[in-house]
Amino acid sequence: MSATDALVIRHLGRVDYETAWHDMQTFTNSRDHNTPDELWFLEHPPVFTLGRNGKQEHLRHTDDIAVINTDRGGQVTYHGPGQLIVYTLLNVNRRQLGVQSLVQLLEQAVIDLCVDYRIDAQRREKAPGVYVDGRKLAALGLRIRKGCSFHGLSLNIDMDLTPFSMIDPCGYADMEVTQLRDLGVTESMTTITGQLQNHLENLLNMQDS
Repeated sequence: MSATDALVIRHLGRVDYETAWHDMQTFTNSRDHNTPDELWFLEHPPVFTLGRNGKQEHLRHTDDIAVINTDRGGQVTYHGPGQLIVYTLLNVNRRQLGVQSLVQLLEQAVIDLCVDYRIDAQRREKAPGVYVDGRKLAALGLRIRKGCSFHGLSLNIDMDLTPFSMIDPCGYADMEVTQLRDLGVTESMTTITGQLQNHLENLLNMQDS
């Protein structure tokens, strides 16, 4: 395996959103064609984030939770403890991945994870993410710079979902959200992280073959 084929995995624990965002930008701006790709697994303290095209009107009531305008795609979402974040720092040009194919790959990894627990999860046309019975389980937001991706996906595992009621998740006023715990999954964050990591690695390896 060459350096460019390698995939570096980092488990970072709980990281402030702005710190992680700055680190992603720094990594992406400084990498070159030979820099190995990385997947970062982490959690964030409570925060609302608004994408590049996000509208303030979708922030209905933020209480004392910080709101950060960020450079990812998409509208508004919430991050908090008990939600798994996966940041995908990939050279999409080198992997010959288009934005849509990367979105579908990330969605498929979550769908495959749900299959492990006999949960029927689906995509939704024109609304990236993963859904169960119409409720959003995982959200996606990406940025491509210099032919490389950063940001990624968030998966609700075992968290306080209340802050989602303060916003229009992903810009949809009637969007309900769910989490694996409410779908009967009792495995730990560590176990689920390992399973999702395996699915992502398998899909990336299949795409490269």
